[in-house]
Amino acid sequence: MEASLSLTILALLGLVMLKLSLNILQPRQWALQQTLSDAYMSYERAYAERLPFQTLTSGTSPWPAYPTTTTTQVNLGSLPGGVAVTGTVLRTRLPDSNNLPIDSGTGTTATNPASMKTWKVQSVVTYKIGGRTYAKSRTVIRSQ
Repeated sequence: MEASLSLTILALLGLVMLKLSLNILQPRQWALQQTLSDAYMSYERAYAERLPFQTLTSGTSPWPAYPTTTTTQVNLGSLPGGVAVTGTVLRTRLPDSNNLPIDSGTGTTATNPASMKTWKVQSVVTYKIGGRTYAKSRTVIRSQ
């Protein structure tokens, strides 16, 4: 009788300790998932900054002029155990209102005497983990 009572108490204590350890691991998983998406968004930002301006504003740009968008499936990374985290990247670019009309703006030579071309380059990544959808965005201002 005493042995079975002791085994029951030990089993309950073991289950409580297991539950506590799983509660500690959950925030670590969340931090890891955030790190994966932040790292990918750093790539998107670097890509937007290093792309030659002529390529960025061309008809074959990875960031088409708004309202047109491009959607690409990407692999954000892998969680422990080899679980892949995939997402969708939506890209577009918007002209600055002070651009000249030839550059999709409404500016004039009086408001834009240097004929500056300024574009807002936007990337939005959406991904799903545990049945919930998350989104992150980065905006880069490019001018020439």
